[in-house]
Amino acid sequence: MPRLSDTMTEGTVATWLKKVGDTIKEGDILAEIETDKATMEFESFNSGTLLYIGIKEGETAVVDSLLAIIGNEGEDISGLISGVAEAAPEVKAEAPAQTASEAPAAASVPASLPKGVIVVTMPRLSDTMTEGTVATWLKKVGDEVKEGDILAEIETDKATMEFESFNAGTLLFIGINEGQSAPVDSVLAIIGPAGTDISGIAENYKKDGAAPVAAPATTEQSVTAAPTIEATQTTTDGGRIFASPLAKQIAKDKGINLSQIKGSGENGRITKSDVENFTPGTAAASPVAQPTTDNAQAAATVVKPFVPAGEIATEEIKNSQMRKIIAKRLAESLFTAPHYNLVIEVTMDEAMKSRAVINSVPDTKVSFNDMVIKASALALKKHPKINSQWSAEAITINYHVNIGVAVAVEDGLVVPVLPFTDGMSLSQIGASVRDLAGRAKSKKLLPSEMEGSTFTISNLGMFGITEFNSIINQPNSAILSVGAIVEKPVVKNGQIVVGNTMMLSLACDHRTIDGATGAQFLQTLKQYIENPVTMLA
Repeated sequence: MPRLSDTMTEGTVATWLKKVGDTIKEGDILAEIETDKATMEFESFNSGTLLYIGIKEGETAVVDSLLAIIGNEGEDISGLISGVAEAAPEVKAEAPAQTASEAPAAASVPASLPKGVIVVTMPRLSDTMTEGTVATWLKKVGDEVKEGDILAEIETDKATMEFESFNAGTLLFIGINEGQSAPVDSVLAIIGPAGTDISGIAENYKKDGAAPVAAPATTEQSVTAAPTIEATQTTTDGGRIFASPLAKQIAKDKGINLSQIKGSGENGRITKSDVENFTPGTAAASPVAQPTTDNAQAAATVVKPFVPAGEIATEEIKNSQMRKIIAKRLAESLFTAPHYNLVIEVTMDEAMKSRAVINSVPDTKVSFNDMVIKASALALKKHPKINSQWSAEAITINYHVNIGVAVAVEDGLVVPVLPFTDGMSLSQIGASVRDLAGRAKSKKLLPSEMEGSTFTISNLGMFGITEFNSIINQPNSAILSVGAIVEKPVVKNGQIVVGNTMMLSLACDHRTIDGATGAQFLQTLKQYIENPVTMLA
């Protein structure tokens, strides 16, 4: 049994997609494992024959329990099962998948379900998600559903994700209409053979949204795979790409566009070996839409209805999942972490000259925000106490730098993360921020791209805001607020001259960061920004 999350201690086999005696290829999906956070595809890293299944569907076992054995057909594995003999070299205990797309919790199936009927429930797509909103239904009741079809788009507190069916049949029932929200595990839809009587099935689910007790592992219904959600790539003509989670991660690491690869797996699915054996051709990856603002932030436009003079008019706007989570987290941060703010003024003349030179290079675009991000990453390496987080037991100092960049979207604010920011060049930071911000505005960010920040930057300079204080993005210990560059009289060498300055405000959690520590960080940050050449050393 693999450990698929940092908090997972046991897992439940939701569905086996292979049975004993089946031939297994590297990259095949063996089963779906339900963790404490999501139901995730379990991909085989080995080829051979499935000789033994140690945990049946619906059963739960602790991490590292014997899940399955793969080996040569006809091998004697009695010693492995009993735990007496050591595994022979030819027989492999299946390794846990290292990367998998988060998927919805598998729908528990009551024993009384008609044959072939699948109840699909609202998935839990992130560790903070308690309810979801159906943004769009792409199928309607009565439509035929094929394996791999997109049923709907689900809005979470972090992103809007496609909901893909791993079942074939007819969409018999929709439990949550477009625009409606429901708790995790509420009945989302029912799929089954056309004409099946499903009266009472949805009503028999518990009113609090929890599914009933699952049927025994021997029932035929439990063999059918549950739906899953994957952030899929698309081809230039709009076609979808099916790839295993591991293949996606390897392609991402190698910078390979999956649309260029022909899959050898089931139904054309791209596997790990397909990516590893791929030789890049001349085709280029599709460009990602980029925002027009330098610092990748923009305000939502509100169209006000006409109201005659002297009349009272109000409008009630339902809180989105994102707005609810923003309210909850910021309130928790402000009322639990003792905030204080430190402000420093930075001269921007050299930064403006350096940026002009950098952007004179073809196909290069660096914003002032990118320069602040780079300078902050370098300063955090010198002052790691700023790059920390509080817990009741200990203060954790992070020696890696993952900077979150606050991006304004229509429904609120998201914070995509730049992993290992200190190792990125200015141009890499600029390209990454534009990519993440563009996908944030179209709600195409993955939850994993908004996790793991150690420090956060918020920039309102493009709106003419010269100075402001932000609320710390927990579990970070600090957040940097960046104001607008202002042209004004300054004193240089005893003379009053025209200069350009920018205000930086650092909000700190006093439980982890003392005032002197925060001040020293700002001094180092100021030196980097005022002398950009030092960031290139």
